[in-house]
Amino acid sequence: MLIREIQKKDNPQVANVIRTVFIEDDFPKTGTAFADEQLDYMFESYDVPNAVYFILEDEGRIVGGAGISKLANSTDNICELQKMYIINEARGKGFAQKLIQMCLEKAKEMGYEKCYLETLPTMKAAQHLYRKFGFNYIDKQLGNTCHTSCHVWMIKDL
Repeated sequence: MLIREIQKKDNPQVANVIRTVFIEDDFPKTGTAFADEQLDYMFESYDVPNAVYFILEDEGRIVGGAGISKLANSTDNICELQKMYIINEARGKGFAQKLIQMCLEKAKEMGYEKCYLETLPTMKAAQHLYRKFGFNYIDKQLGNTCHTSCHVWMIKDL
């Protein structure tokens, strides 16, 4: 497995991975990343200052990814851990931990003070992993991500 930054040619595969995870795991399709306009243009969405998206590649096939970007509609120096999804066959092998670590290291390099995330209440394994990395639950949404189905909010000091 290789972890690298997204390239423009990766757009269709990355969008397919995220949609596949939502379909296979029966996650809500509205109010989540599944409905994001940027899903088909991930390279362009992260090809901006203070943002990065890493993909997890297995012999040329993208099987997951995660990124960070400035938290939308926030004036604070907070990034958001975004679109962290790995297809079922690639889970349980430690790659999610590697993706999170790379995103957090990059966030620190970029000078962010905090990292925020939103997730679905049913994503218990993901929440457990986020807690291991020092994320703590908070009782309100920050910024405005338009993810109305993601009612679990977490933050970490960098």
